[in-house]
Amino acid sequence: MYTNSSNDKPQHALQWDRRRFIHATSTAAAIAGTLGSQPLLALQETTKTPETLVKLLYESLTPRQKEVVCFDWQHTTKDQGLLRTRVANNWKITKPTILSDFYTRDQQALVRDIFRGIIHPDWHDRFDKQLKDDMGGFGVGQSLAIFGTPGSQQFEFVLTGRHTTLRCDGNTQEHVALGGPIFYGHAAGTDDESATHPGNVFWEQAVAANKVYQMLDGRQRKLAEVAETPDEEAVAFRASGYSGIPVSELSQDQKSELVRTLNKLIEPFRTTDRDEVQQCLVKQGGIDRLHLAFYTDEDIGDDKVWDNWRLEGPSFVWHFRGAPHVHVWVNIADDPSVPLNA
Repeated sequence: MYTNSSNDKPQHALQWDRRRFIHATSTAAAIAGTLGSQPLLALQETTKTPETLVKLLYESLTPRQKEVVCFDWQHTTKDQGLLRTRVANNWKITKPTILSDFYTRDQQALVRDIFRGIIHPDWHDRFDKQLKDDMGGFGVGQSLAIFGTPGSQQFEFVLTGRHTTLRCDGNTQEHVALGGPIFYGHAAGTDDESATHPGNVFWEQAVAANKVYQMLDGRQRKLAEVAETPDEEAVAFRASGYSGIPVSELSQDQKSELVRTLNKLIEPFRTTDRDEVQQCLVKQGGIDRLHLAFYTDEDIGDDKVWDNWRLEGPSFVWHFRGAPHVHVWVNIADDPSVPLNA
C-alpha cells in the first residue's frame, strides 16, 4: 500500500523520485544525471485532498442518494462483474449525471473539486476542453460511484463518462497506481481527426513517443513496428507475449527520451498518483522490463508518425490509440496478479 500522500514534497525529493523511475535499468546512473535538471511539477499546497472531499461528499448524501451511487467494496453485477474495477471508453457507472437535480449544488461543487484535485492544475483547462468537446462540459454526461466508506480502511471514488474513467482511493488499495485502471481520451471537433490531430489535448503524448521512434536505427525500428493494433480494451496484465522492442535494447540516450515520454504520460495527474506510477514501475524492474510497440496498420496520413502505440510490461500497460481519435487505456500495479475487469 502506498502511504505517502504529501503533495508538498521538497524539490530535491521530486528529483530523487524521477531517478527512481529508472533505478532498475542497466543505465540508471547516467540517465538519472540527464534527468536531474527536469523536476516534476508539484501540486500547489492544499489543505483538502480529493479523498477528504470524497468523505465530505459521502457524508452529505441522503439515504436515497446513497442507495443509487454508493456500493459495498465487493459489489458485482451480472453484466459488469466487480463494478469498482471496470473501465470503458464511454459509460456511466450510475444513472444520475453530476449536473442533474439528483445532486445539490453544493454536492456538484464537491464533485468538481474532487475532479480538479485528481488532475494537475496545469491540465485543468485542457481537461475542461476535452469535456466540453466530448460531453458539452463537466458534469453534463458524467456519473459517479463510491465504493466502501470514505475515511475507512478501503474506499474508492470513480468518475465516468465519454472518454473518462478516473479514480481516487486515498491509497487504500494495495499494489495499484491511479486508484486502478483508468481511461482518458478526446475527439477534438470530429471523430475522424487528421494526421496532426489539431486541438487534441492528448496528442502531445504521441508526439513525445514518436520522438523515441525517430531515434531508433533500422534494426530497432523493425523490432518496434507491429503490423496490427491489438484490441484497445486488452490491457489486463500478462506474463509474456509483449509486442515491440524490449526497452533493454535501447541505448542510453534512447532510454532518456523514453523516460521523458513516460513523464509526459503521467504529467496530467497529481503528484501522489505520479509517485505511485513510478513506484510500481521500479518494483517490477524498471523501464528495462517494458516493451515499446508502434502499430503500422492505422497510420493516419501515411506519415509514419504512428497514431497507435503501446508501452507494456509485467504489470504496466499504457495503450495509446490515436486513430481515428485519441483513446488511452492505462493499467498499472506493482504486482501482475492484480485483476482487471474491462
